[in-house]
Amino acid sequence: MMSIGANWRRDLAFGVILLAVAAAIPLLGPSRYYMGQLTMFFIWATVVSQWNLVFGVAGIFSLAQMAIFAFGGFATGMLGLYLGWSLWAALPVAALGAIVFSILIGLACLRLRGAYVALLTLAISQVMLLLIETDTACFTMEGVTCRNFTGGSRGLYGFGDFGFRELLGRKDYVKGDYYLSLVLLVLATGFSFVIIRSPLGFAFRALRDNPEYGVSRGLNRFKYQLLVFAMSAFFTGLAGGVFAGHFRVMGANSLYLPLLLFLVSMMVVGGLGRAWGPILGAGLVMIADEGMKDFVEIRNLGYGALIIIFVVLLPQGVAGTIEQVWARGKRWLGGPRGSRRSEPEG
Repeated sequence: MMSIGANWRRDLAFGVILLAVAAAIPLLGPSRYYMGQLTMFFIWATVVSQWNLVFGVAGIFSLAQMAIFAFGGFATGMLGLYLGWSLWAALPVAALGAIVFSILIGLACLRLRGAYVALLTLAISQVMLLLIETDTACFTMEGVTCRNFTGGSRGLYGFGDFGFRELLGRKDYVKGDYYLSLVLLVLATGFSFVIIRSPLGFAFRALRDNPEYGVSRGLNRFKYQLLVFAMSAFFTGLAGGVFAGHFRVMGANSLYLPLLLFLVSMMVVGGLGRAWGPILGAGLVMIADEGMKDFVEIRNLGYGALIIIFVVLLPQGVAGTIEQVWARGKRWLGGPRGSRRSEPEG
């Protein structure tokens, strides 16, 4: 119990420092490009933090997270466009809709195991992509222009934004999106920390590492996996809505395989099942992506190579490696007193 309390204090101190740094960055006057990149870092880190609960903590090989993300974005845009809602009102409703959508996916997929779950959830995402890109039917007319229900290959647009342009002006509106996505990441990360360190997190890991033992202890595998699927969908749907409001357009490109590979590499690099893994992985992969932006033709190859390198050489990811080095350092410096094992995260 002492080690758990120490972990919480350490994580809280580290989180407060990171939050203070992130909150101060706009005051330093960075360019709009870097503000946009940091905003996307917050959004992708939010998605990966929730995917990490499903994939890393609960051990569900789901590739449906981007479908849930896209659902949140399209639902937010459609509520704003077709019903005239403010995106602030549409955002939580879309997130709740994402929970329902994830439950439907879970009911269809979670009675399977392993690669079958991955294949079926990937198929669902690709069917969703196909339905959007082939949507050519006329839903409404705007003058002489026909608008498709999902926006089709052009994407859904015209639903507005979060109002930061009017509130902060055209020069500083990016700060509004920046702080909104930062708040989203803080809430999502706090939620994932609570789940990982709670008895619920131990139940998820028990079913991941030894399902037979977990079931013998009274854990219902299907119920618990459906639960983590639904819980992770709320912040994933919110991230999709923030993404849509930030760009003021939502397209089928959020379901493309290169983006899925991009986010999977963040989980692997950061450390599957590790509390800090999503943030570390998202930061390192986005830095690597920035370095590869002039080599578009080999970018996906670079992500694949990165995953292979970490799976083979650093299977615990950056976060797991740091924890191992920290524990060894404590044992070396503290002798017998520092040799007590801390509570594992994953």
